[in-house]
Amino acid sequence: METKRTSSKEIIAYLAEKFPACFSIEGAAKPLKVGIFQDLAEKLAEDETVSKTRLRQALRHYTSSWRYLKAVKAGQFRVDLEGNNAEEIDAEQADYAAKTLKESQEKFANKKPHDSKEKKPYKGKKSDAKPSGDSKRSNKFKSVKTPVKKAKKPEAPLKPVESSTIKVNQSVKVQLGNAPMNATITEVAGNDVSVQLDSGMVIKTHIQNIFTN
Repeated sequence: METKRTSSKEIIAYLAEKFPACFSIEGAAKPLKVGIFQDLAEKLAEDETVSKTRLRQALRHYTSSWRYLKAVKAGQFRVDLEGNNAEEIDAEQADYAAKTLKESQEKFANKKPHDSKEKKPYKGKKSDAKPSGDSKRSNKFKSVKTPVKKAKKPEAPLKPVESSTIKVNQSVKVQLGNAPMNATITEVAGNDVSVQLDSGMVIKTHIQNIFTN
């Protein structure tokens, strides 16, 4: 019995070898026809090296990659396993792909500003006139009550996850730029780890970027 292909990278390379007119591992990608998973499941029904679960996961990784999203443009045609034109991509589908690509790139590069940088602490207006005794007393009480919200305690430092304990469906923190984000592990392949963010976006990173609280 042949060894099962468990990582998305292995499966995608296998699909590119078996269906070169449809899949590729480098260069420009081709948009896939709607229902391509069912076509693949039928073609690979007797192939014991690829399970349907792993195949579906590999397709999700393939179609969420930047290379693939860049290929989804209005007026282009999706292709079947033989490379024949199928459905034409409309403007709505192209806009969705462009939006998904932009969000993924922004999150990866951590381009969005932190809330802490946007919010500035409240400062009362200074008065040129010297306050009277009552005013001083009033201002004293105001200065005590001004910080309505207590400063948040610093979060506990993140701990690098141990490679021996890492597993699929584990909730972790993934370091993207300067901001750690909540994520769930979807695949582990050596030092490469694929995670799904709370937004639903799936990205691949290295084990050194994965942490636990």
